[in-house]
Amino acid sequence: MGKVKIGLVQMSCTADKQQNLQKAMHKVREAAAKGAQIICLQELFTSLYFCDVEDYEFFKLAEAIPGASTDALGKLAKELHVVIIASLFEKRAQGIYHNTTAVLDADGTYLGKYRKMHIPDDPSYYEKFYFTPGDLGYKIFKTKFANIGVLICWDQWYPEAARITALMGAEILFYPTAIGWATAQDEATNTEQYNAWQTIQRSHAVANGVHVVSVNRVGFEQNGAMKFWGGSFISNPFGTILYQATHDHEEVIVQEIDTEKTDSYRTHWPFMRDRRIDSYQPITKRYIDEG
Repeated sequence: MGKVKIGLVQMSCTADKQQNLQKAMHKVREAAAKGAQIICLQELFTSLYFCDVEDYEFFKLAEAIPGASTDALGKLAKELHVVIIASLFEKRAQGIYHNTTAVLDADGTYLGKYRKMHIPDDPSYYEKFYFTPGDLGYKIFKTKFANIGVLICWDQWYPEAARITALMGAEILFYPTAIGWATAQDEATNTEQYNAWQTIQRSHAVANGVHVVSVNRVGFEQNGAMKFWGGSFISNPFGTILYQATHDHEEVIVQEIDTEKTDSYRTHWPFMRDRRIDSYQPITKRYIDEG
């Protein structure tokens, strides 16, 4: 379509799963009322970010995809004529769980899901305890308004994931995210971390000539030890920030983009043309040892 209005929902969450779902749906309505056509929710928006601890009780938050949440969101998407990108905790089978994003088209159709490929394991982000790495590969979804690629949080640090998804035909890369600052950190560290996070994603926009949309949660969690830094943003295909949200407040953002600009950027800065695909075999190795 070329011009598309993108909606971002940056919000805080509580321990009440149904309350979070209803809040997100209300904010989807708000975004649609502002003209949004594709609306992206943050990572694991139906709960607090529970991966700060390893606790078997949290597996009870998981659900089938498709399932109750996608059914509700599909009805909403059909009613509002919008695409909804929804990050959920998937129970695939007994003992097998994924960090998964579902895509609902503007007629309510469930288009499919992407399972997070890169799973972190760091202090306060113990995701390997909960999530099996994705096995669906990288995906694009042909929605009513654009062909979109969806990656999830830790995926955003890997240029390979962005490149492959762009090569598959994604016109926009979406990154539902949950990332924050430890409240004990100093401001200089906070600033450095946020800048690195935004810069790596803007670099994916530049390298691939596509728009990048990153949607993060906001608010204090983990008994006040973690402040999720918000800062959701949209970058054009040359890394220019079209909109950046605050670090402290919930926001419903609608920003128009033009996917047809990809051709102009890729023509004038022909990174895709000049790729030396014959020389990239070493990228499949874990590490290249000398000798």
